Amino acid sequence: MRLLKILSLLVGIAVLLGLTGLTGWALATIALDGQEDNVEQLAQKQRYLQQLNKLERAEGRPNIVFILFDDLGYGDIGFSGSRAIATPSMDQLASEGVFLNNFYSPAPVCTPARAGYLTGRYPLRAGMPQVVFPTGSLMGTLARLLDNNKRIPAEEITIADVLEAAGYATGMVGKWHLGDRSPSLPNDMGFQDYFGALYSNDMEPFAIYRNRDVEIEAPADQTRLNEWYDKAAREFIRDNSDDPFFLYLAHNFPHIPLYRPAADEGRSAAGLYGDVVEGLDDLVASVVGELKSEGVYENTIILITSDNGPWYQGSAGFSRGRKGETFEGGMHVPMIVHWPAGLVGGRVLEGISIGIDWFPTILDWLELPLPQDRAIDGRSLRKMLAGEGESPHDYLFYFFGGELMAVRDARYKYHETRPVMYNIAGNPFTFGPTLGPWLFDMQADDNEAYDISMLKPDQAQRLRDVFDDKREEMQQNLRGFQ
Repeated sequence: MRLLKILSLLVGIAVLLGLTGLTGWALATIALDGQEDNVEQLAQKQRYLQQLNKLERAEGRPNIVFILFDDLGYGDIGFSGSRAIATPSMDQLASEGVFLNNFYSPAPVCTPARAGYLTGRYPLRAGMPQVVFPTGSLMGTLARLLDNNKRIPAEEITIADVLEAAGYATGMVGKWHLGDRSPSLPNDMGFQDYFGALYSNDMEPFAIYRNRDVEIEAPADQTRLNEWYDKAAREFIRDNSDDPFFLYLAHNFPHIPLYRPAADEGRSAAGLYGDVVEGLDDLVASVVGELKSEGVYENTIILITSDNGPWYQGSAGFSRGRKGETFEGGMHVPMIVHWPAGLVGGRVLEGISIGIDWFPTILDWLELPLPQDRAIDGRSLRKMLAGEGESPHDYLFYFFGGELMAVRDARYKYHETRPVMYNIAGNPFTFGPTLGPWLFDMQADDNEAYDISMLKPDQAQRLRDVFDDKREEMQQNLRGFQ
């Protein structure tokens, strides 16, 4: 039905263009007029941030560097299993820090995942369940005609909003992908400084912005992305090393199309993809070097992860599925936590956790209050990371778009009845037979190979009840506002 709706919209657009002579840009402008922000929650947001601004600021607060790669798989770094790609810098941070072995992205695709990481809310709550596209593009116009948001709602509270209000210098380098119009640009959502691309590197026009203005015209030379992002990240650290800072470094790679400078050609045993990932590891080394040079390395929290599993290349480890799927390969991603002054390192933790947990965890570390006017779906990992407790989650939920697809606890994962993609090699058509419900034992079968719902009917029913309750909860209060 959704495909028929899209096809009907395409026909309608063609007819409208023919009858009215409207340009694509004019039509897009019409289509984009529909999104409205929640005035009441905007006011609540401002009151909350003003309260934070008045709080006493403790000495010795840690800096925070959050590095988010695009489509990096769980098995793409050495620490978690890669033998074809060398990532010594990330491996060292993982071995000296804490590695979360059962960590999940908030979504299996980029826009929703980024919304979840930044707000601490499931993407559906944050108004960003779908991928957004450039204003004026055909896909962007279709999304609005389907009543999808084109940008993150301005009433959402990002971790940058919170940290800016709490007195941190806030900067972002890299891929935003939460909309290309105010009031939802990086500088509108808590980032004092921004340098990067507003969309994925396969979307056009691919330009590089400095705050609100284009600094490098489209099409930007993507062989130089590491060079540009490295320079911007190091400059931000240098310029703000005397005071607490938050740097969000969200690289466009290894999302395809892949590019690397000529000097990196053939450096890995994994072809172009491996060359790109090894270049990303160099970027991590450069950021670490700058932190050390400025004398702030020991008291800087470094978080390194991915927005979802690998796409057409890359390794999901031993997990079933890839980007775009709620099988493990689409959402199970590497997670490195490194903070010499605050955490005992050299540990691998097995407790379940998810990207929406970083918002409440950072606020817990800094002893800042959570907003009270909205549901924060994440849970603080402070005690688990300190070795003082287990996972704060009884269950994790797997969403795709506006649909709840699966739920897991520490041991079992339940998939609701749903289409499962299948195609035959050499055949351009993909089939989606409806299968399930399925139950997997994630301790004995973490690649989701064997349905045991008939063997463990009580466990399947228990998780189905949890699944149904969560779906009902979301339907009753989609945005989670109080």
